[in-house]
Amino acid sequence: MSDSRLAEAAHFNFARHETFAPRFGWLHKAYMQVKDRPDTFLADDAPVLLGVGKNMSNAMRYWSRAFKLTREFPGDDANARALFSYPTWEARWLLDENGADPYLEEQGSLWLLHWWLLCSRPGAKSWAPSWYVAFQLAPFARFSVPDLTQLIARHANLSYAEAPAEASVIRDVDCITKMYVPAKRAKGGAPGALEDLLACPFRELGLMEAVDHPTSGRAEWEFTTGSRISLPDRVVAYACLDYAAQTTRSAGSISLARLANEHGAPGRAFRVREPDIAGALERVAAITADLQVVEAVGQRSLAFTSDPFDLAWDVLDAQYDKVRERPGFPTREDWGRSYPKLAEAEARELKLQDVFEPQLALIEETQ
Repeated sequence: MSDSRLAEAAHFNFARHETFAPRFGWLHKAYMQVKDRPDTFLADDAPVLLGVGKNMSNAMRYWSRAFKLTREFPGDDANARALFSYPTWEARWLLDENGADPYLEEQGSLWLLHWWLLCSRPGAKSWAPSWYVAFQLAPFARFSVPDLTQLIARHANLSYAEAPAEASVIRDVDCITKMYVPAKRAKGGAPGALEDLLACPFRELGLMEAVDHPTSGRAEWEFTTGSRISLPDRVVAYACLDYAAQTTRSAGSISLARLANEHGAPGRAFRVREPDIAGALERVAAITADLQVVEAVGQRSLAFTSDPFDLAWDVLDAQYDKVRERPGFPTREDWGRSYPKLAEAEARELKLQDVFEPQLALIEETQ
C-alpha cells in the first residue's frame, strides 16, 4: 500500500521551528534583513541583527521559508554548501515598507500567509508537512496529540523514503496547537488577547480551539467551523484561483465542490464549506472581469477567461489598493534579475521533483 499525497505536496521537513510558532514582527524583520544580506541567518551576529536568541533566529529562518517568503540556495562560492536566504517577490509585495501589509495589521494577510504555508505547486511545494496533514489530510475534526502524531507519522511513512523521528512529529503537533489555539484564560482572569497575539498572531484566525475530553478530561483540540468573518472574499478568490492554477494556466473552470473538499484546496485549508466559498466567489465575480460563478448539470463552478494565476494576483492586489501600481514597485522579472538565485532555487526544486516522480512510480509498481 502506498499513499504519495504528502510527498507530492510537501518536502520532508520536520521540527525545524525550534518549537517556536511564528511571532508578531518576525516575518517583516527577517525580510528587511535578507533583502540586503541573504547570508543573514548564517552570520555569527544573526541574533544581533534580528534582535532574538539563536534558537529564535533559526525559527525565523524556517518560517520565512515555510511561508514562501524566502527561497534557499548556495551563494556565489561554488564550493559553499551553506544555503543563503533570498526574498521572494511575494515577500516584497507583502512585507516591504511600501508593500501590502508589512506589519500584518490586517487579518486577511494572516489568512493569506496561512494559505501560502499549505499551498503546493511544482517548484514551490510546502515546507510544512505536518501542517499539511493536519489541515488537508486529517479525516477528523477533533484530535489529541497522539491522534495527530500517529496520522502524520503514517502519512510520512507511506510517502517518504525515510521516517521522521517520533519526537520531531510530536514537536510539530505541539507547535501547530501553539500557533492556532488561543491560550486558555486563567480562572476568573482576562483572556490575555494582546499576549496571545504577540506570542503568535495566527491565533487571531480562530481555526482551532482547546476542548476537554468528555469523559477523561484530557486535553484535546478541535478545528472550528462556520463562517469566517475575518476572511476577506478576495483572499478566498485568490486562493481558489491559485489552486486552479496548479493544473492549468489558461482559461477554464473548476467546480466549487473541488475547491471546498479536495485535498490541498482552500476549503480544507480555511475550514470553510462550499456555500461560504460560493458566496465569496459570487461577490468577487460581480466586480471582477474574467471571473464568473456558473451552474451546469446541477454543479456550480468557478469559470475564468484568462490565466488563473495572473487573475488571482489581480484579485489579491485589488484587496490591497493595487500595490503593484505604486511607484518603484518591481515586476516579477525585475525582482528575478535582482535575485537570480531565486530562479536557480526553483529549478533545483523542479529537478528534485523530476527525480521523485520516477522513484514514486517504482515504489508503486512494487506494492
